Amino acid sequence: MVKVSIMGSTGVIGKNVAFTLARADTVDEIVFFARPQSVEKARGETFDMYDALAAEDIDCKLTPTSDYEDLKNSAIVLITAGIPREEGMNRRDLAIPNAEIVDNYAKEIAIHAPDSIILVATNPVDVMTTVALKSSGFDKKRVIGIGNHLDSLRLKAYFSRQININSSEVHTRVIGEHGDHMVPLLSSTTIGGIPLKYFVKSVDMEVPRLIKRLKKAGNTIISKKGATEYGPSYAISNIISTIITDSHKVLTVCTYLEGEVGDVYDVALGVPVVLSKRGIAMIVPIHMNDFELHEFKEAASIVKETTDEVLEHLRNNVE
Repeated sequence: MVKVSIMGSTGVIGKNVAFTLARADTVDEIVFFARPQSVEKARGETFDMYDALAAEDIDCKLTPTSDYEDLKNSAIVLITAGIPREEGMNRRDLAIPNAEIVDNYAKEIAIHAPDSIILVATNPVDVMTTVALKSSGFDKKRVIGIGNHLDSLRLKAYFSRQININSSEVHTRVIGEHGDHMVPLLSSTTIGGIPLKYFVKSVDMEVPRLIKRLKKAGNTIISKKGATEYGPSYAISNIISTIITDSHKVLTVCTYLEGEVGDVYDVALGVPVVLSKRGIAMIVPIHMNDFELHEFKEAASIVKETTDEVLEHLRNNVE
């Protein structure tokens, strides 16, 4: 019996993750957790989804609720709740109000689903991952942010379309902050098994333009349609499926670092990890050139500064 709970289930990301997971037919129950005033909307979402799932003969229990008791026995609790990012808004602008939400939910998860894995999607996700870790008291292997998984998928797609090659031939990764200070690992990117630095010599590929586009991807989508939807939802569902199927895939997610990568301590950032049903099985050792390492440490410094401000705010509020 695999149960996944989604906190913020009536939001664009929450409901799309729920539907994607239900269609994958690897989850037995999805809990649509919502604020009391939004439970009827969550109920409406479940009715609509049941109709769609019936067409594919999928039997997945969908439970709308505002009762924390319904989180019990969840394998994974996804936190998507928070103030959404609007056009022109930096993820850091959301830090304080969203930290208060994540702080409260993480504490409730620790009480009602103490054996679960917490997956954080609320922005700024690197900061919120640390908030969820500290507030829940969980082992860091069981508190994961969506990190740079979506950024890595985007870059993979950009390279694939740029040179008209199947995306399965592109192996690339983005680490660091899920935001302006993301770090594409171009030094270890390969296309068809050929290192990128050799590939670009014979193919017209505007790498700097693609990286600039990557860093603006979220804002570009928000400016045109109001919110990012399909990309984040699929990336999150992919992370959840990887965990519950115990497939031990390497994905770039956010985890709290204690010197494992780039000699960076006491901050959560996106790095490649092996995911299992217990959470993070291991942090994958990576090689960075001097420029990438400098950028990674710069990202760590910036994210840590915001994280420290947020944690101080939460401590003052408790006092």
